[in-house]
Amino acid sequence: MGWRESPNKIGSLPEIPPLRLPGILPQELACREVRQNFPLATRGTGAAPPGSAAFDFSRQPRAEANTCQLLGRKMSTASPIPRLTQGGQMLPLDYHLWSPPPEPKSLLLVDVSLSLPIGGRRSQDRALQVRTPQCHTDCIEAPLSRLFRRLGSLVGRYPWVFLLLPVLLSAGLGSGFMFLAERKTNNIEEQFTPVGGPAKGERSLAQEHFPTNDSQRFSATRLTTEGSFASLLVVNTSGSLLTPSVWKQVRLLDTYVKSLSVKDAEGVSITYKNQCAGTPSECSLPNPLLQFQDLPTNLTFPILLVNSRQPVFLGSVVGGVELGAGTSQMRSLEKAKALRLVYYLREDSALDREKSREWLDAFLQNFSSVGQNLQVENLEVFYFTSLSRQKEFEGNVEEVIPLFSVSYFLIIFFSIVSCYRMNHMISKMWVAAFGVISAGLAVVSSFGLLLYCGMPYVLTVSNAPFLILGVGVDDMFIMVSAWQRTKLIHSVEERLADTYAEAAVSITITTLTDVLAFYIGTMTSFKSVQAFCIYTGTTLLFCFIYNITCFGAFLALNGKVEVYLSQFAFQQEQGRYSVAKKILCRKSFYISPNGEEEIHAMNVFFRKYYGPLLTNVWSKLFVLLLYAGYLAASIYGCFQIQEGIDLRNLANDNSYIVPYYTMEKEYFSEFGPRIMVLVTKSIPYWDELTRNYLDNCIESLENSQYMDKTFSDSWLSSYESYLKDRNQDINDRTIFFRDLDQFLKNFPEYRWDIQVNSTAKEILSSRFFIQSVNVSTAVSEKMMLNQLRSTASQCDISLAVYHPAFIYYDQYSVIVDNTIQNVVVAAGAMLVISLLFIPNPLCSLWVTFAIASVIVGVAGFMSYWDVNLDSISMINLIICIGFSVDFSAHISYAFVSSDGTSANQKVIEALDLLGYPVVQGAASTIIGVVALAAANAYIFRTFFKIMFLVIMFGAAHGLIFIPVFLTFFGICSRAHEETPCRDPDCP
Repeated sequence: MGWRESPNKIGSLPEIPPLRLPGILPQELACREVRQNFPLATRGTGAAPPGSAAFDFSRQPRAEANTCQLLGRKMSTASPIPRLTQGGQMLPLDYHLWSPPPEPKSLLLVDVSLSLPIGGRRSQDRALQVRTPQCHTDCIEAPLSRLFRRLGSLVGRYPWVFLLLPVLLSAGLGSGFMFLAERKTNNIEEQFTPVGGPAKGERSLAQEHFPTNDSQRFSATRLTTEGSFASLLVVNTSGSLLTPSVWKQVRLLDTYVKSLSVKDAEGVSITYKNQCAGTPSECSLPNPLLQFQDLPTNLTFPILLVNSRQPVFLGSVVGGVELGAGTSQMRSLEKAKALRLVYYLREDSALDREKSREWLDAFLQNFSSVGQNLQVENLEVFYFTSLSRQKEFEGNVEEVIPLFSVSYFLIIFFSIVSCYRMNHMISKMWVAAFGVISAGLAVVSSFGLLLYCGMPYVLTVSNAPFLILGVGVDDMFIMVSAWQRTKLIHSVEERLADTYAEAAVSITITTLTDVLAFYIGTMTSFKSVQAFCIYTGTTLLFCFIYNITCFGAFLALNGKVEVYLSQFAFQQEQGRYSVAKKILCRKSFYISPNGEEEIHAMNVFFRKYYGPLLTNVWSKLFVLLLYAGYLAASIYGCFQIQEGIDLRNLANDNSYIVPYYTMEKEYFSEFGPRIMVLVTKSIPYWDELTRNYLDNCIESLENSQYMDKTFSDSWLSSYESYLKDRNQDINDRTIFFRDLDQFLKNFPEYRWDIQVNSTAKEILSSRFFIQSVNVSTAVSEKMMLNQLRSTASQCDISLAVYHPAFIYYDQYSVIVDNTIQNVVVAAGAMLVISLLFIPNPLCSLWVTFAIASVIVGVAGFMSYWDVNLDSISMINLIICIGFSVDFSAHISYAFVSSDGTSANQKVIEALDLLGYPVVQGAASTIIGVVALAAANAYIFRTFFKIMFLVIMFGAAHGLIFIPVFLTFFGICSRAHEETPCRDPDCP
């Protein structure tokens, strides 16, 4: 028998050709005695003859060296010894299987069976094992991998236990959905305005010092809340509303609204006249012009004098005007294309609020057909109520429910297709389908648990199941990929242990980063974001638990099915089996010569085509230029982004309130809110120095670019003029309080602006009004609010500015700070996790870099897609943190774990190992939320837009940018010294 020298050994070693056992299954034999007697047997390169199952001893891991058994039957001592082949020739029967080989010249061998962690697939051209690099730390990685190996072995040993327990747990926790109705809380102010916002404190001051009385002394401009109302916008696009014929139709419309009535539960009729806000003698006018049966010809705008008494401000109720001659305050009103009619109702008591709500419900039910009922010609009527925004917001949930079933079907279909193989025996179609079911069980368990715990259910949480379906199957793809790289000659228990050991670190990193990012998101000031983050973070945690238990158990059961089917594939006689089994169990479909499952076509693509192309010098240059363009466009977009949520976006696109908001912005945007200036402390108003301080403060507020001082209203200025006309000294405290009562009788509206202690002769609090103009965008709202508060804080007298709209404007003051805070804290946490789990500090920094880069890209491209920075998009930026870690961490970890001899080779191996799972994960996430693109609601559509940006940019970093950057800066595990390893089998 001739010996040949192995080129893969150190020194000159004799080598025998590989031994092959015809007729013996690869799973059926792993005998330590054979390995001990042929320690130098190297891997064979020839294919097995047809009809024989070639067994290569050099490919068997040492874990199998202690076993010597047949699959399904023990090898008995009476079993005939198979004949061996050498060089294609049958050896004589008397050939001694345990004949010792000649003495080797060197006892140093390569450990070719060393198992590698995920990403560490051995290079095909590397013969020597190199020493572990200095910067490779695995103090957490190695113990975690061992722990998961034990867990995988346990799951593989008792699959039914780990399969049924999560299912039973889901059934139990799922009963928490019976609390869903009472946990729903979709109050817009509560969920979409910052907790503890300054405007809420200012509102409390206004309500404390200036309480309202809707039935005795109602004033719309003095309301401390939006009030309870029904509003109409009457628009005549072809002409003026002030002509006699059109004005008659407007009055007819007004009469129709006032005639609406509804009966309560006790059968008592609720009419507008009985429920309207105003005075004891009359209801407040929906529009000041309605006091005229026939419009006079001498109307002025924006100030109208009625019977030469107190002026009335028309700027907020008359729009689309054409003005004639006159002063800036009182120009002649020639034409008007739009009118606002506002019907205010009482809400002083709980009973009043309930009756007002019932009347408004009747208004919404009946008014949609007003055009047909009244036969209004040449007029467009748009309606809105104080209940509309909330009702339309809550109605969005009903629309998204059918989309969830569509997403569920798409995810299952994609998972089955992506895991399908032409070889039916190793195809993972049912495994993929169960992976989606496992994600669904996680949703049921986590939502049920949180509902049991009393966690509020907000509309934004309805986005979570779409996200979970896409993200929850990512770990499934990683585990399937790791399973497919295990040896088919191993037992199911050992294959699952290897799968868990390889996938442990990767799926743990992604789960930790995602869950931590969401829990950090609860630091925000918006309750809608807090609820979403808690629900989603908890669900991802359940997904992880169910993946390593329930899904792993199903994977093990599927592996047992593969073993069962493989018995048919290698039967010597198949005549007794059906044609279907013969087709299914064709031997050539099942096993590769090295005992592994056949390589997926996408893995071949990444290893042979994409990887070498990406590591080409010219490709790297193109990637650098592409990244420079991406970064420049992103940074520019960040400076163009708009802040704040438009309230119209809380409703469905087809809602009746959308055209109302559109017409309001078109015709009534010139004049903004009429703002209160509150003085809540007692000051000596009769003192000239104090009045000068106060006048200077008011003047500073009026000098804002968003204010028009000509429309300000001050009781103190009016009183000062009143006393001056009567030659009275306002600086005299006695005179000041003596004439104050008579002044308030002549001007009763000012009585609501002063809180007087007549006994102590002091004014406890008072308020003034300033008029804002040209506040029509989110930027102008933010700037106006910041300017007013900044000016008020610098006054010598303590002032506060307030309008009910400021409750929503407050989001501008915290949205950016909250977003930056969450991003920075989460990015820091991601860096710590990366340093702990990725055994390379430099690659951990690349992961952190990817987070920052993806966030900048998403934030920048949001502006190009007309998405504002608001509480909805903040949710997605939090998601962005976790997802950008997912893609970059997979590739970075695989790069570090690889033992390639060069950076390019390490990148190719990393892409070969995890390129396809990353593509699967990205595609599944996009498919999970793609149904939301068809939604008619801004909340869901925006969620899809930003998720699409997050996934696309995250995948681009993981598959394009980071691999290229790693070839420049990431080669930390390069061999400093090549040291061959002694084979433990050698003496």
